[in-house]
Amino acid sequence: MTLERVPPSLRGELTRWLIEVQTGVYVGQVSALVRDLLWDKCVQHARAGRCTQVYRANNEQGFAIRIHGEQDRTLVHLDGYTLVAVRDARHAQLSQEYGPPEELETL
Repeated sequence: MTLERVPPSLRGELTRWLIEVQTGVYVGQVSALVRDLLWDKCVQHARAGRCTQVYRANNEQGFAIRIHGEQDRTLVHLDGYTLVAVRDARHAQLSQEYGPPEELETL
């Protein structure tokens, strides 16, 4: 699990369960229940920060990813694989020039 720009108390809470191998990078082996509870706690207390959790899963890749608070990255599921789509400066430029059609904005 990685944490960026989160309150120090949340970092301290995570060290009860995981080892902080580098600033903001936490590693450990916990049950699925504890993993999900830690994720819920991180999402609730992250405020404007970002959280990413990667954990073992029974799929082709062998892992699953959760992202919270990340504005430039989104998860894309394609044929059973999870990919990370990254918006770059060109995307921001194009979205300003070519905003979404008006009919999509009203939905």
